[in-house]
Amino acid sequence: MALHDKTAHELHDLLQAKKISAAELTADIFKRIDEAEDKIGAYLTLTRDKATADAKAVDDKIARGEKIFPLEGIPCAIKDNICTKGIRTTCASKILENFIPPYDATAYKKLAAQNVIVVGKANLDEFAMGGSTENSGFHVTRNPHNYDCVPGGSSGGSAAAVAGGEAIFSLGSDTGGSIRQPASFCGVVGFKPTYGRVSRYGLVAFASSLDQIGSFTHDVTDCALVLNAICGHDEMDSTSTAAQVPDFTKSLVADVKGLKIGLPAEYFVKGIDAEVETAVRNVAKKFESLGAEIVEISLPHTEYAISTYYLIAPAEAATNLERYDGVSYGARVDGADVVEMMTNTRTEKFGAEVKRRIMIGNYALSAGYYDAYYLKALKVRTLIQKDFIDAFKNVDLILTPTTPNAAFKLGEMTSDPLKMYLQDICTVPVNIAGLPGVSVPCGFNKSNLPLGFQLIGKALDEETILRAAYTYEVNGL
Repeated sequence: MALHDKTAHELHDLLQAKKISAAELTADIFKRIDEAEDKIGAYLTLTRDKATADAKAVDDKIARGEKIFPLEGIPCAIKDNICTKGIRTTCASKILENFIPPYDATAYKKLAAQNVIVVGKANLDEFAMGGSTENSGFHVTRNPHNYDCVPGGSSGGSAAAVAGGEAIFSLGSDTGGSIRQPASFCGVVGFKPTYGRVSRYGLVAFASSLDQIGSFTHDVTDCALVLNAICGHDEMDSTSTAAQVPDFTKSLVADVKGLKIGLPAEYFVKGIDAEVETAVRNVAKKFESLGAEIVEISLPHTEYAISTYYLIAPAEAATNLERYDGVSYGARVDGADVVEMMTNTRTEKFGAEVKRRIMIGNYALSAGYYDAYYLKALKVRTLIQKDFIDAFKNVDLILTPTTPNAAFKLGEMTSDPLKMYLQDICTVPVNIAGLPGVSVPCGFNKSNLPLGFQLIGKALDEETILRAAYTYEVNGL
C-alpha cells in the first residue's frame, strides 16, 4: 500500500518507529498531487515549500528521540474558508482572490500546535454555498471515484483530497451537510461535531448559527484523533461551548450491545434512491446482528427542514457578506462614486449562487416579509429541534442515509437550484438542531460509486457516534 493510502494512525506508528520520515511522507503526498491534481482539482493553493520545511522540523524532533503528537508530521488539507496566516484564503471567490489573512483560525492553530503538515488549501463552492463544488470561482473539483461526477460540496476539495490520496486527512466546514454529503459521495468518513464543539474563530462566516468545522478521514480512528486536536473552548468564539473535551479515542470500542438506534420513517420516503435505502437498511441489520436494538421512530417536521434552512442560511449569509464591499479588503472594481464602486465590485466578483442566496436572504429579512418568512423559519427550527429532543428520549443514536443518492454527474443539476438544494434533505436537520453527525462508507452502488450512512447523536455525545461507527467499520460490510 502506498503511503498516501494509509491512515494517520498507521503513519504515526511508522514515523515514531523511524521506518519512514516525515520528509518522505510529505514528498509522497506531493508526488501523488502531481499525478492526480490535473484530474481531480482538489486544491486552490499548494504550500510545498512550507510543508517541506515543516516536515524536516518533525524529522529533526524524531531524530532527537522525542515523542511526537498523534498527528505530527501527517500531511493534511485545509478548506479554503479557514483562515491561515500568511497563506492565501480565497473562499473560492474572486472577491477574495488575493486575500492573505493576518491571523490563524483556532482550529488550524490547534493543528499547527501538533506540527501537522499542511500541504494546501482545498477547493469549495464559493463561500461554502453549494453541494457539488461546481460553484467555485476558480475551477470544479471532480470525484476521484469517477471524474465525470461531482465530489459533493461545499467541502468537495477537502473530501476529494483525502479520497484521491492527495492528503491523509483534511478539515472542512458543515453548514447544511457540507462535510457529510461529500464524505458520502467520495467514500470517506466525514464528521460534523456538535455546534460549538469546535471554535468558529477564523472560519469565514456563511451562516453563523449553522456553521461548524469538522474533518474528513480514511477511518473512524483518524476521525477521533482529529477531534481530539481541534475541539475545545475558545474565548475568541462566543458560541464555543465550555463543555469538557473527552479523549475521543477511548470511544473506539467495538461494541454496540444495548444501544438503541432509531430509524426515522421520514428519511426513507419517495425520492431516496433504492440502492441507498437498501444499503442503509443493511447497516441497520448489521447493527442489530451486533447487539443493538433498532427502533422505528418519527421526526415529523423533517419535511420542513429544507424550506427552513433555505430561509435561515441565506438570511445570515446576506448579513455576513455585507462586509465584502471593496472598501477595507478584497477585490475592488472602480466606479464613479462609492455606491457604484460597491455595486460593480459585488456584481463582478460574486458568483451566481452567492448572489442568489444574498437576494433570498435580503428578501426574507425585508420589512414586509420578516414575520412571514424569517421569523416563521425560526419557529419551525424550534419544532425540528424538539423532534430530536423527543426522539432521543427513546434512542441513543439515529441512523439515516447521508444523501438521497450517490454522486451525480457534473453539470447534471446546475440549471436547477431547487433540485440541488434537495440533495441536503438528510443532512440539514442536523445543522438546524446543532447536533453531531457522521457519514460512514457502506459500500458502492451498481455504478461503483460510494454510498454512505449517517449517524446522528445527542448534543455533545460524539463519543456514542464514534463507538457505533467504529463498531460497524471493524465488523465490515
